Amino acid sequence: MNRNLSLKFIFIVLVVAWSFYEMYPPKSRDLITVFTERAVRQDDAFKKVVDQARELQKANPDHSFSNLRQAIGDTPITNYFPFFETGGEQFPTTFILNRLQRESAGKIKLGLDLQGGTAFLVEMDTTKLSNTNDITGALSQAVEVLRRRVDRFGVAEPIIQPEGADRIRIQLPGLSEDVKESAKNTIQRAAFLEFRMVDPKSDEYIRDGEVPPGCELLVRKERQRNGSERLEQVIVKKKAERGLNGSAIKSAMVVRGNLGEPQISFTMNSEGAAIFAEITKENIGRRLAIVLDGKLYSAPVIQGEIPTGNGQITGQFDLREAFELANVLENPLKTPLRVIQSNDVDPGLGKDSIKSGVKASLIGVAAVAGFMLVYYMLAGMIANIALITNIIILIGVMCSVGTTFTLPGIAGIVLTVGMAVDANVLIYERIREELAKGKSLRGAVAAGYDRAFSTIFDSHVTTLISSIILIFMGTGSVKGFGVALTIGVAASLFTALVVTRLIFDFLLQRNLIKSLPMLHIIRTTKLDFMKLAKPAFVASWLLILIGNAYGLHRGKDVLGVEFSGGDTITLALDQNHIVDEKDLRTSIAKTGVGDVLIGYQQDVDKSERSLRITVRGISEKADATASTDEKVITQLKADFKDANFTVRSVDHVGPTVGVELRNTAIVAALIAMFGILVYVAFRYEFSFAVGAVIAIIH
Repeated sequence: MNRNLSLKFIFIVLVVAWSFYEMYPPKSRDLITVFTERAVRQDDAFKKVVDQARELQKANPDHSFSNLRQAIGDTPITNYFPFFETGGEQFPTTFILNRLQRESAGKIKLGLDLQGGTAFLVEMDTTKLSNTNDITGALSQAVEVLRRRVDRFGVAEPIIQPEGADRIRIQLPGLSEDVKESAKNTIQRAAFLEFRMVDPKSDEYIRDGEVPPGCELLVRKERQRNGSERLEQVIVKKKAERGLNGSAIKSAMVVRGNLGEPQISFTMNSEGAAIFAEITKENIGRRLAIVLDGKLYSAPVIQGEIPTGNGQITGQFDLREAFELANVLENPLKTPLRVIQSNDVDPGLGKDSIKSGVKASLIGVAAVAGFMLVYYMLAGMIANIALITNIIILIGVMCSVGTTFTLPGIAGIVLTVGMAVDANVLIYERIREELAKGKSLRGAVAAGYDRAFSTIFDSHVTTLISSIILIFMGTGSVKGFGVALTIGVAASLFTALVVTRLIFDFLLQRNLIKSLPMLHIIRTTKLDFMKLAKPAFVASWLLILIGNAYGLHRGKDVLGVEFSGGDTITLALDQNHIVDEKDLRTSIAKTGVGDVLIGYQQDVDKSERSLRITVRGISEKADATASTDEKVITQLKADFKDANFTVRSVDHVGPTVGVELRNTAIVAALIAMFGILVYVAFRYEFSFAVGAVIAIIH
C-alpha cells in the first residue's frame, strides 16, 4: 500500500474509531446503581433509601428517577455527594439527582415519541409588557421560573428552551398520568400575587351598586364553620398597595387551617417585609385584599403592624391545588402563559415505536444491501462496507452534537441509506460504460469516479439545501429529520467517494481483482422520449387539474391536524371488544367537540388494532382546547367499558400554531426551490435551473 492510500486508510479508521467513541455507552446505566456507586460515607440511612428505591423500582421499572426521589423524601443527601456544589441551589436533592442522571445517561438520546413523556409549547401574553427589552427579559425569566417549577415534579432531564420571540418549548419525559395535569396547570399559571387595599366604603358602594374610579368589584366564596358557603363581595383598588406583589415572596408552604382545610403560608423577603410592615402599621382596622391572578382569595382586617412579613392565603382549593399554588408563588411569572401545542406519549407506545423503527430500518438496510450484493456482486459488497461506515459515522456525529433521536430522525437515517447507495449506483454504471468502451479495469474505475463525481456532488448539495432549511425553519421532530438528513448526506458523500475508492485502489494495486462482474438486466435502450411529450403533457395536466379540483372540493379537510389545528388521540383497546366506527362517532357526538375523523390502525408486529381519533376545528380558547381530548376519552370509557380504552398518545395543535406551521412549510418550500434555482444556475445554465424548478413545481 503506497503512502497516499495509507494516509487515507488511517484517516478513515480514525473517523470510524471517533464515531464509536462518541456512541459509547449507547444505553443509560441504572440510575440507582450510579447513585450507590458515587455516594461516599454511606450509612444506615443511605442504605435504607437505596433499599426502598429498589422496591419501588420493581413496581415501576421505567421510573428510576421518580422512584429514587420518592425513596429519598426529606432525607438530606448532600453529605453523600460533597463533590457537587449545591450551595446556591434551591432544591439540592433534585440538583444532585439531575447531575447523576446526566452521568448515567447513554449517548443515544431518545425523543419523547420513543421514550414517552409530555411536551408543551407555551406562548407568553406580551400585552402587559411595554417594549422589546421587557419581552426578552420576561422570556428569559420565564425559562428559569419554569425550570424551578418543573424541578418540583422530580423530572429527569427536562428540556425547557425558548423558541422564537415569545414561546417556550417544554419536554418532560416519564411523567405519570396523575402528575401530567398538575404539571400543565403549574406551567400555565402566572401566580401574579397582589396586596391591595379594600375601599373603606366598600359595603356602601356595593349596596348602592356603584364602583368608584380606580377600584373594581371582586367576589369570593367563603366557607362557613357549618360547611355552608357564603358569597362575599368587596370593592378593592385596581393597583397593588405601594407596588407590593408576588416578587416579594421568599418562600411559601402548605399548612392546615382550623377546619383542616389547606392554606398557603408565605414569608416575604427583607424589602417586601419592610413595605408590608409600613402598610399594616398605617392601615390598622382596614381590610387588606390578597389577590392572585385577578381573583380574590381573602381580605382580612389588619389588627396591628406585621413586621415579620409573614401571611396566609385561604381559599376554596384542595390539597393538590394548594401545593401547586405554593410552588408557583415561590416562582412567579412576569406575564401569563398559555399552552398552544401539546403532545402526550405513553412509555409503552414509545417502546413499540423503538421496536417498529429499528425493525423498519434493519429491513430497509438489509433489502438495499441485499440488492447491491446480488446485482453488483463484488462492487456491491464494497458499497455495503461503505454503507455500514456511513451509518456508523452518521450515528457518531449525531451523538457528538447531542442530537435527540426521534421517529422522523430515524426516517432521515433510512433516507440517507438510500442516497448513499444511489451514489454508488451512479459510479458503478459509469464504470460499466467505461468497461464497455474497452478500457482497462483500473482506467474504468478512475474514469467512472471522475465522471460520476459532478452528478453525485450536485445531487447531494441540492439535498443539503433543503435539509439545512428544515433545520433552521423546522421545529421539534421536523428539525430532527433535517439534522439526521444533513449529517447523513455529508457522510454518504464521504463514504461513496472516499471509502469505496480506497477499497478499489487497494484491490487494484495488489492485483486482487482482474474484472468487475455485474448483472445487467436492463440493457441499453433507445427510447424517443420526445415522441411521448404530447401524450405525457396531456396526461400530467389532467392529473393536476383533477387533483387540484378534488382538493378544492374537500376544502379544509385536505389539511391535516398539524396545519388546521386540533387533537389527535391514539387509544389501545381490548382486541375482543372492537367497537364499530358508527357507534364511536355517535358516542363522540355527545361531547359536541366538532368535526371528527375515526379509524383503526393495525400493528403489524403484535397483530393488534389501535383506535385513532382526530378532532379538527378546535376553538382558540384555552379552556376548550385543553379539555377536548379529556371529553372524548371520558365519553368513550363511559359508553364502552368492555373495550377497556387506555391512552397511548395525545397530540394537540392550536389553530394559531397550525396556521404558522402551514405558512412556514410554504415559505420553506419556496426558499428551497429558490436555493436550488440559484445553485443550478451558477453550476450550469439559468435555463436548466428554471426547468428543474418548474419540474419540481409540476
